[in-house]
Amino acid sequence: MMLSLNNLQNIIYNPMIPYVGTISEQLDPGSLIVIRGHVPSDADRFQVDLQCGSSIKPRADVAFHFNPRFKRTNCIVCNTLISEKWGWEEITYDMPFKKEKSFEIVIMVLKDKFQVAVNGKHILLYAHRISPEKIDTLGIYGQVNVHSVGFSFSLDLQNTQASTLGLTQISRENVQKSGISQLTLPFEARLNSPMGPGRTVVVKGEVHADAKGFNVDLVSGKSKDIALHLNPRLNIKAFVRNSFLQEAWGEEERNITCFPFSPGMYFEMIIYCDVREFKVAVNGVHSLEYKHRFKELGRIDMLAIDGDIRLLEVRSW
Repeated sequence: MMLSLNNLQNIIYNPMIPYVGTISEQLDPGSLIVIRGHVPSDADRFQVDLQCGSSIKPRADVAFHFNPRFKRTNCIVCNTLISEKWGWEEITYDMPFKKEKSFEIVIMVLKDKFQVAVNGKHILLYAHRISPEKIDTLGIYGQVNVHSVGFSFSLDLQNTQASTLGLTQISRENVQKSGISQLTLPFEARLNSPMGPGRTVVVKGEVHADAKGFNVDLVSGKSKDIALHLNPRLNIKAFVRNSFLQEAWGEEERNITCFPFSPGMYFEMIIYCDVREFKVAVNGVHSLEYKHRFKELGRIDMLAIDGDIRLLEVRSW
């Protein structure tokens, strides 16, 4: 199951606002809530609340209150309501919503936090203050037009067992850390079948909170040439791409519309090999293309990963 915004379940179209509805399944880690709509011209504020029940008196606890505000300062206020008392506000000033513009909010439930993207761009992380299994109700309130609400109840991250599918790990074996198996870095694996048009590699991981950068390399094991060197550098927000051929680095490529990584965030990076280029997507959004410099695709047979991430899963097909 890939991070896909296409195979959503239980879609509700054009709900009346205020909307209060039951969430049909438990929000296990990996679940997504996708809300598409637009902000009216006179909007002051709206909110999306992940609630524990729908009681009004006393008011149901709100595990995650996501509240874009347009009045004095444009910002998103997040908070938690427990026993009718608000906790401390977490405020994000990087404001992706604009009046009279449409939006797509993707709320991803992770084991220890929510991760929110708007219009394909990572916006914020919010650590759980109430266990997400207590959430059973979605509330949407305020000045907002909602076209659709959809869910994806993925069990993908339920018990993240570090797994490598379609690859044979060469580096040291998995080390069990605090009960969560993870793939040790530096990670090296042999692709069970070599690169070529139509082949895909997926890397899932979590960026360290203090990350400077990491790299994902597709390598020709025989010559040690690096056909594709993907090197996100979080400290300068540059997504560097290059190749290491005949013992020399080539010219770096850096152009990108939006830097897709953020400290602490969970990511799924998809590398797709096309006839003329590699295509790279992060969390379901296309990020870049890289024209083949190493032309003998069939000789690319290794994957190497290192840097400031927790590596959770690698797959190739």
